[in-house]
Amino acid sequence: MDLRIFTEPQQGADYDTLLRVARATEELGFDAFFRSDHYLRMGSSDGLPGPTDAWITLAGLARETKRIRLGTLMTAGTFRLPGVLAIQVAQVDQMSGGRVEFGLGAGWFEEEHTAYGIPFPKEKFGRLEEQLAVVTGLWETEVGKTFSYEGKYYTLADSPALPKPAQQKIPVLVGGHGATRTPRLAARYADEFNIPFASLADTERQFGRVRAAAEEAGRRADDLVYSNALVVCVGKDDAEVARRAAAIGRDVEELKANGLAGSPAEVVEKLGRYAAVGSSRVYLQVLDLDDLDHLELISAQVAPQLG
Repeated sequence: MDLRIFTEPQQGADYDTLLRVARATEELGFDAFFRSDHYLRMGSSDGLPGPTDAWITLAGLARETKRIRLGTLMTAGTFRLPGVLAIQVAQVDQMSGGRVEFGLGAGWFEEEHTAYGIPFPKEKFGRLEEQLAVVTGLWETEVGKTFSYEGKYYTLADSPALPKPAQQKIPVLVGGHGATRTPRLAARYADEFNIPFASLADTERQFGRVRAAAEEAGRRADDLVYSNALVVCVGKDDAEVARRAAAIGRDVEELKANGLAGSPAEVVEKLGRYAAVGSSRVYLQVLDLDDLDHLELISAQVAPQLG
């Protein structure tokens, strides 16, 4: 099972903090560094010193890391026009030497749109579908040819469809809990399907829907990677688990019920249960970005047991 580090910088993290975490991610052997795409903090956090932009952050990290994959869970489709987004992501892929993965979601947090003057359209899912068609269409267009698209929300005419990513194909992530439209969208566009913060039962049910949708679309269900995003809180003993839970304002028992929490052995056992329902990759939501010892513990005592 691949373990990836997933951060929520809108809760309060500047670029230097994210760079330290990304470097630790690389040095400790994790597969990738991912981040959210939000401009406003959630819950009780003060959010200081303020938001960082996802793709500006990843551009910086592309030049300051060498091995780890870099990406978003998920880029908010409401924040960017798809043609511009295709250029941004392709450029970051070039800057990283071909290490970018592209998660795209519809956008959902209305308050951050209001706070920064970003339009919050009523129909978001239809826009997301067109955005995926445009971004992937631009990347797939052969050099020297043009790309045109006419949809309900976006129209492109005779685009040169440049620049191209460094990778022949940037992996595309689609995710969510939707029972019908989300699996169909994943079946059409995704290389990976991610379900965030889901129970074992919900994970198994949603993976089943996506697998069925893939086969209905003429794909092999196993062509997709199936992954989870789960909050993580690991400690060498009960006291350390409690300290880490308190640092992120969460209850230990709640974390054990809804995430990956407890001793390394407890977390390995729960990861095994997710693997049994089809997950081959887990994004560990790390909420205390100053606690690099936490990452070291996971690297030393959890990752080696996963095979």
